[in-house]
Amino acid sequence: MALSRAVKEDLVQKYGDGMASAPHVFVMGVSGITVAEVDDLRRRVREQGGQYLVVKNRLAKIAVEGGALSELGSAFEGPTSVAYSETDAVALAKALTEFAKEVPKVEFKGGVLDGQAIEADQVQAIASLPSREDLIAKLLFLLQSPTTRFVRGLAAIPQQFVSVLHQIGQEKND
Repeated sequence: MALSRAVKEDLVQKYGDGMASAPHVFVMGVSGITVAEVDDLRRRVREQGGQYLVVKNRLAKIAVEGGALSELGSAFEGPTSVAYSETDAVALAKALTEFAKEVPKVEFKGGVLDGQAIEADQVQAIASLPSREDLIAKLLFLLQSPTTRFVRGLAAIPQQFVSVLHQIGQEKND
């Protein structure tokens, strides 16, 4: 079914507002996956705060012209989908790679991370990074650790003093 010019313009606008302006984008080949699998992938992407689109390649190329995704022009061939996020690229990459392990028909074609084009094999490396929450927890632990040790050291001095006084008192009573 041929699309009218107005529908095509709307799609280009939708692609431009979404994936072309997002800082984190992953382009995938989705040849041969079922509707149920696409629904599962879409659900997983949404859980990570992202969006998922199955794109028309020619219109997607027009929408990404001049941006970081324009370097991935060859990725927009064959059945193509795009997952993008405004927030956490690592969580989105983890969800996508987990899905790709379960459904081997999905292949990564490339993407953009913070405005820089990445190759398909780098998506797996991004997925292996710790999540934003893990990094924040580690940072807080490292910031809190010296203070905690200092306070414990200060608390140990009176405890040791009381212990010595208790031992002296026991020796005098014996």
